[in-house]
Amino acid sequence: MDVSLSSFQKWHQAVAQAVANLNTNQFPVALISALETLVQGEAAMISLEYKNRSPVLLFDHGIPLEKRDLLVSRYFSRGYMLDPFCLAVSGGLQQGFYHLAEIAPDDFFNSDYYKTYYIKAGSVEDCYFVVDLGENRKITVCLYHGDPAYRYSQTEFSQLRAVEPLVRELVLRHWGDTSFEETDQQSGAQSLARPLDAAFMNFGRSILTERELETTHLILRGHSSKSAARELDISPDTVREHRKNLYRKLCVSSQSELFSLFIDAISQFSEGSSEDPMENLLNSKT
Repeated sequence: MDVSLSSFQKWHQAVAQAVANLNTNQFPVALISALETLVQGEAAMISLEYKNRSPVLLFDHGIPLEKRDLLVSRYFSRGYMLDPFCLAVSGGLQQGFYHLAEIAPDDFFNSDYYKTYYIKAGSVEDCYFVVDLGENRKITVCLYHGDPAYRYSQTEFSQLRAVEPLVRELVLRHWGDTSFEETDQQSGAQSLARPLDAAFMNFGRSILTERELETTHLILRGHSSKSAARELDISPDTVREHRKNLYRKLCVSSQSELFSLFIDAISQFSEGSSEDPMENLLNSKT
């Protein structure tokens, strides 16, 4: 790991500040400041992640005001359903350090989800620390930037991976025994999580076959035909046939149109309903 003496000194000075601020409101600020001595970061988020529940934002830094509604309000209330990182955490992702490209499906960076919840929200490249708290809870520390001309280097990734054990220990010392009492806003978001998950799983169910439904879920989450074929243990040609049929049945002609249809349908879902949200969407247009 190639680290200059000045960077080495800045890192240790910043870590000392983080240690000094453990169990105070200033700890998240100090932790992010320490990490930003190692990599370029425009913004950061620290979240509490649950298995099969929407994440809860604990701290954020550097998010532009004009991006905040899209990145925070919309993402944490419903956008998380298609996010590869949230899905990986919910699926049992082990604690450690990760780059988004290590987690995302092969076609994710061409997906409308990435263009909407990442690019438009000012996030081109993300990396994460994942810390296991037990009881299906994890703390995640996300650093990201929105400069399309810049990419994190392998040296920067190596530096972040090298400090992961220390970051994990600091996070555990600060949040490990926290009860995380929910605010009214967080409680409301959590109450929406299960109905939204059900709405996603049922999207198109009244029109599509079971295999077409599974293919729809994978397309929305950024899988190519080859990747979807591996997930479903079928041939890519069969996936392409399912894709052709589901596009025809849903009256769309591209992944972009499918994503737009999904967003429109989810916005029409009725809390507590186990029906296909497409039915509510169609009824609203009649």
